[in-house]
Amino acid sequence: MARLPVIVGFGGINSAGRTSSHQAYRRIVLDLLPSSTQQDVLLDLATLTNSAEHKNGLWHTDSGEALDAASLIDSIGESLLARTLIRRIHPSLFDVDHVALHKSSVLSASDAEEKLSFTIKTRSLPNDRPTNWQVTELSDTHCKVVVDGNLETFIKDTKPLSVKAAGQLPTGFDPSKLYQSRNHPRGLQMTVYGASDAIQSSGIDWETIRSKVAPDQMAVYAANSIGQMDDLGFGGMLKSALMGKRTTSKHLPLGYAQMPADFVNAYILGSVGSVGTSIGACATYFFNLEKAIDGIKCGKFRVAMVGGSDAPITPEIIEGFRTMGALAEDTALLALDQINNQNEPDHTRSCRPFAQNCGFTIGESSQWTLLMDDELAIELGAEIFGAVPAVFSHADGHKKSISAPGIGNYLTMSKAMAYLQNIIGKEGLTQRTFIQAHGTSTPQNRVTESHVLSKAATSFGATDIPVVAMKAFLGHSQGTAGGDQLHLSLGVWKDGILPGITTSYALADDVYQEGLKFQLKHEAYGKEHFDAALLNSKGFGGNNATTVLLAPHQVMKMLSKRYSEEQLASYKKRNAQVVASAEAYNQATIRGESQPIYKFGFNVLGGEELSITDQEIRLPGYDMPVSLNIENEFSDLK
Repeated sequence: MARLPVIVGFGGINSAGRTSSHQAYRRIVLDLLPSSTQQDVLLDLATLTNSAEHKNGLWHTDSGEALDAASLIDSIGESLLARTLIRRIHPSLFDVDHVALHKSSVLSASDAEEKLSFTIKTRSLPNDRPTNWQVTELSDTHCKVVVDGNLETFIKDTKPLSVKAAGQLPTGFDPSKLYQSRNHPRGLQMTVYGASDAIQSSGIDWETIRSKVAPDQMAVYAANSIGQMDDLGFGGMLKSALMGKRTTSKHLPLGYAQMPADFVNAYILGSVGSVGTSIGACATYFFNLEKAIDGIKCGKFRVAMVGGSDAPITPEIIEGFRTMGALAEDTALLALDQINNQNEPDHTRSCRPFAQNCGFTIGESSQWTLLMDDELAIELGAEIFGAVPAVFSHADGHKKSISAPGIGNYLTMSKAMAYLQNIIGKEGLTQRTFIQAHGTSTPQNRVTESHVLSKAATSFGATDIPVVAMKAFLGHSQGTAGGDQLHLSLGVWKDGILPGITTSYALADDVYQEGLKFQLKHEAYGKEHFDAALLNSKGFGGNNATTVLLAPHQVMKMLSKRYSEEQLASYKKRNAQVVASAEAYNQATIRGESQPIYKFGFNVLGGEELSITDQEIRLPGYDMPVSLNIENEFSDLK
């Protein structure tokens, strides 16, 4: 009997805000929600972005005002919304209008005097230098020097990027300020926040979970697709020598793509269980999810954390994708809208899946999913947000260009539909399932993915399966995109609203539509209309995956066949307390009172502290041992 992998917690951060308690999802469908729910979303954004602080029952702004919740929202609500989703890249990351061109354009305080006249190209100090001069300010774009008592400003060689929009985390949110970040790259700072959010949002203390599970029955599978490429990771390692700076001992180790998993094990969960990192471009999250659910289904694991954390909004990565012709550039967006009387387009509509479009929009995100087998979830009274019974992944086979699409996605989508049909029936597949498309907003993807979806849908007799694409709001967070798709899909069963592709005003003529209903507006279907969703990833290099996601009510319907009425009644009693604890965490986070989990140097174990026999290994801090009764599956070959 296979165990069912159920989702009992999820969390993270993306350009829509905090993922747990469906906050990011609700930011996207905000206009269709009750006013009380809207207020919670906006208050959460206020504390998240450090726009207001909750003290003594009132909300205090930077200007010194003390307001009640309604007054705060009236005052800064619109500005809070403008800090989210796809928008112009904020200078808190870097200045898109002034990106340094080469190594000689960067100064350090130690070499400023020697190199100033050579590194500043737009103006130079005279060859006969004054003796009385001093560098007073250095930045990425300029150098201020006092020369004989007069302040001079020298501008460095820079250029504007032609791509100025991204799905940046909410402006004002700084994960490095929430714990002792110790010069961690941005992606790892986001990991600490996101994984902590997922654990705490479950409503079950991690020590309670750990007491029910043997140390080797846990797993953490996580990655990003590019590595930490900012200046505190691989980016700094590669650039330091060229910039006249010192390479640090942290640049290389913290740059590795498996670091999100390593950080969760070492600083959050303290897990000694199975660990792994699968990397597959856009399908990275689903590849790691596949490893976790396969382990849960066969009984190898009882609990697993799956995650990803990508922070690719850097000038170098943007320029790399741009030279491939993959990103939406400002000039191309203006041309699409036939605008010739302004310098910049509407950056909030940079990503237009399945419409006339010109490239994807890069995004950043950290997403984490906590899964259990159904028996453990029932025992603990866990909130069941859904279940992932299967992920299908396939390569493209032979191809000319490594970046060109191939046939693998036809296999993953068709197999996922066949599998889902076996669970919920033909009507359930064709009438009560929606598709969360990869939906990158490139001209090539709109044709190739729509053909995959249309071909699969019509093969199973579907006429109008709804198709949506969350990247329209969040951008493409690379290896973590699957986590965005998964977690924002869960909100459909909380509020009953399927988010439409509202940035796309009309479908492009070359989009295949037979068997599909591309939803361009938000639509309220009801909380239990959909029994399932299919989450699709059509990745660079031939990395394709389709995930089967079951609705929470469908999961409980299935579990009613496995557990007695008495068992389920007992579960519901325990579940009530779990739900209350999860909501208490949500409200505390809205007020800005919760903090990430970060256990640096906590309960570090050495080999001498283990109790080892030929039957088991006991670890301090774990109630259950690691069993050494390991079956030989090849006993017939002895």
